[in-house]
Amino acid sequence: MRKFLFNSAMIGVVTGGWNIVQATRHGPRDWRLLLTWLGWGLSVAVAVGNVIKDADEKQLSSTDTASKKKKKK
Repeated sequence: MRKFLFNSAMIGVVTGGWNIVQATRHGPRDWRLLLTWLGWGLSVAVAVGNVIKDADEKQLSSTDTASKKKKKK
């Protein structure tokens, strides 16, 4: 969970979501608002995908490092 909370992409998505919520509450409701929400949803999907990919890469690199240490002994 921590990997999602402290990732800069996720912080940006949450901030953008807050701005869209404010625009929805106070602005006109037309087709542009729908596109804004759609774009934000795609941004969330990309950010979550990147966090998961980074976590998998870190896990793979840590297991590679551990296996290299065992081979040296």
